[in-house]
Amino acid sequence: MLKLIFWLLLLANAALFAAERGYLGALYSDGREPARIGQQLQADKIKLLAADAVVVPVASSAPTSAPNPAPDPAPNPIPAAAAGADTAPPQAADAAPLACTEIGNFNAAEARRFSSQLAEMTPNIKFIRRDVQEVASHMVYLPSLGSKDAADKKVDDLRRLGISDFFVIQDSSPLRFGISLGIFKTDEAAQKQVANLARRGLSGAKIGTRNAGSTKVAFQLRDLGGASRVAFDKIRLDFLGQEVRSCH
Repeated sequence: MLKLIFWLLLLANAALFAAERGYLGALYSDGREPARIGQQLQADKIKLLAADAVVVPVASSAPTSAPNPAPDPAPNPIPAAAAGADTAPPQAADAAPLACTEIGNFNAAEARRFSSQLAEMTPNIKFIRRDVQEVASHMVYLPSLGSKDAADKKVDDLRRLGISDFFVIQDSSPLRFGISLGIFKTDEAAQKQVANLARRGLSGAKIGTRNAGSTKVAFQLRDLGGASRVAFDKIRLDFLGQEVRSCH
C-alpha cells in the first residue's frame, strides 16, 4: 500500500513539473499563449484595430489572371433607306431559271432553222415542239426587197429609226425577203401600228390578212437558265418577230 502511494505521489510531482515547464501546452490551452507571443517576429509592431475599421475582402469567383479585353463591337450596318436612293443591291450573276418558256409561231422553214440553231448552241436544252392552229390575223409588213442583202440594209435603217420589233421573212412565199413589223388580231390594231411607224419616219408599211386555220410551230423550253438562257436570247435575235410567252 505504501508503494502505491509512493508511485502516485511521484507521478503527480512529475505531472506538476511538466506543466510548469510547458511540456503539456500542446495538450490543453487556457486561452493565454505567452510563449507564442514571445516567439513572434516584431511583435511590438502589432496594432489592434477597431471592429468598424477592418476591411473584409470579398471573395470573387473570377480568375486571378486579367481577362482578355473584349473586341470592339462591329459597326452597325447602314440601313438601306439611309444609304441614299442611288444605292442599289448587287445583281445576281445568273438569272433564275425559267420553268417553261414558249416561243412561236413559226412557219415550217423558220421552225427548221430555229431548231437547228437551238441544237447547235444548246445541245443539252430540253424542248418540246408542238403545232399551233392560228386564227385570222393582220400583219404589218414591208414588201419583198428582192434579196437578202437588200433586206439586211433595210434592217439597218429600221434600227437607226429605233425600231426593233421586226423580222425578215425568209419562207418561200411572195413576201420572201420582206420585213414583218408585227402581227395583230384586229385590223384597228394593225392600222395604229402603221401610223406609229410613220411618225417614227418609216413609210411604205402595208397591212396583210393572214388566213385562219394556218398551222404554225411553237417550241416549249424547260428549265431555261444560265448558259442555256444566254444562248436562247442570242438565237432570238434572228427571230424578233416571234412571241415569247410563259407556259406550263
